[in-house]
Amino acid sequence: MILSKRFLPRTVLAMGLAVSAFAVEVAAAADVGAFEKPLNMSFCVYDPVGTKGDASSRANDLALTARKWNIYTTIKVYTDERIAAEDFKAGQCDGVVLTSLRARQFNKFMGSMDAIGGIRTYQEMRSLLRTLSSPAIVPLTITGPYQVVAAIPLGAAYVFVNDRSINSIEKAAGKKVAVLEWDKSQAKLVQQLGAQPVASDISNFAGKFNNGQVDIVVAPAIVFKPLELYRGLGTKGAIFRFPVVMISGSIIINRERLAKQVPDLDARVELMRQFAYNSVEEAFSFVAKSEKEIEEKYWLDLTPVEKDKYQRMLREARLMMTQDGTYDPQMMKVLKRIRCKAEPQNYECALKDE
Repeated sequence: MILSKRFLPRTVLAMGLAVSAFAVEVAAAADVGAFEKPLNMSFCVYDPVGTKGDASSRANDLALTARKWNIYTTIKVYTDERIAAEDFKAGQCDGVVLTSLRARQFNKFMGSMDAIGGIRTYQEMRSLLRTLSSPAIVPLTITGPYQVVAAIPLGAAYVFVNDRSINSIEKAAGKKVAVLEWDKSQAKLVQQLGAQPVASDISNFAGKFNNGQVDIVVAPAIVFKPLELYRGLGTKGAIFRFPVVMISGSIIINRERLAKQVPDLDARVELMRQFAYNSVEEAFSFVAKSEKEIEEKYWLDLTPVEKDKYQRMLREARLMMTQDGTYDPQMMKVLKRIRCKAEPQNYECALKDE
């Protein structure tokens, strides 16, 4: 189950490009005043197209702009998100941009904001981002030398099926579902459905769906056209109009390394965080446009009964993954508070197990 700034025009992998470019822009464009001494920074930038890709090009343009703040940025381009994360961990970069799923290894609190079923609507996502922009949250964004300085919404991830007759939990039994090979929680969820997890990654899950190697994938609308997922849908497939998870990207810095060069790092990071938060509506607009561009014939509305069954299943899986250490309990409390503020009559709001 693949749960995969100015937002860039669609390219072969618009999601990765958009997040990467936005991260560099936040680092370079926050209006915090020029440094008295030159600040040398390096950023790991994921661009599946490589150095000739849009994200790479945009990042280098922004690096030139950053010089007016006396910031000199080295851009390291990666076509593999995993390697970008590993090089950041090894100290090859001062900052990196990853999907929040991948960012969980650096900060479990922020890395758990994409918990399955944790946020159900874009209004709830706005509430979450507003909460996370509070200075009171900052201590929770720091783990060891790392700090998540911003999160970018990438939209709801929906279930894509190659046959619209797979319109219930029971009918998913026995079907092949693409899952991130490095995220064991996804395989657990698929096995709960009685389905068969197929190890995949962001670079190949679409091809497996389009070629019929898997029956089901979960993905956000912004990759529908770039990854040609309509090929996998064919004439019988459908997209459930039911968000399984809200996808986000995380911007992470090595604060210990940067603090040696930036005495007022915390003040500057706070301005960067606010700059990022004030830009989220642009991200939501991009997502809304992507969803509207998907032809109505592909969308499938689940019955209220099926929606309730899915919500309960996701909740049970979320509880299990919190208990086994996958998700951060504090973030789970934040997410539940947001859900119950939006829908106080929901049965879960009277329960104390999350």
